[in-house]
Amino acid sequence: MSDRQSRLQRAVLYLVCSIQPGGRALEDVLAPALAGGVDIVQLRDKDATRDELLAAAAVARRLCDGAGALLILNDRADLVAEAGADGCHVGQDDIDVPKARALAGEGAIVGQSTHFPNEIDAAGAADYIGVGPVHATPTKPRRQAVGVELVRFAAAHAPVPFFAIGGIDASNAAAVVDAGARRIAVVRAIAEAADPRAAAAELRFLVAGEAAIDGIA
Repeated sequence: MSDRQSRLQRAVLYLVCSIQPGGRALEDVLAPALAGGVDIVQLRDKDATRDELLAAAAVARRLCDGAGALLILNDRADLVAEAGADGCHVGQDDIDVPKARALAGEGAIVGQSTHFPNEIDAAGAADYIGVGPVHATPTKPRRQAVGVELVRFAAAHAPVPFFAIGGIDASNAAAVVDAGARRIAVVRAIAEAADPRAAAAELRFLVAGEAAIDGIA
């Protein structure tokens, strides 16, 4: 198993963010979030230009390297190598996993979004999947919330590691854990938090019972 795959297997907390999360500088959010226990960072910004995304990826790569975290690009399999990212994430309506893997390069991680049981069953070509949205979320306004039932299905049937995603925060993380999730992905719960470090640490503790920083019990 490669180092990337080993880190993916161990990952608990996945942050999806734009190049200016919560309207703030990327480093101002990522640095404390990583210190709080984020294992994977996905840059997802549909409005960013190629150059803007690559510039943000350079910042994120430096910070992720310092924290031992993985860096994933949303959609842009073609930029994975140039950005020095660890892989990419694609949706059901994007290019398929084999094509994304070919573009991203040898050894790259490829993740895929899933929203229905049949998509989970068919996701064996991916390295991991996102399962959701568990709750309604403005980041996916056209997607109906699937609730924790799909999380339960994934816990029993997912062929690869899965991250529950969609409107998850400290108030409801325990419910997805009770449904069988051992990994979660969040956006606003960290990106828009007043204290990204504390928010990440609390989420990590709720999912894995681990405290990544002092003062979190």
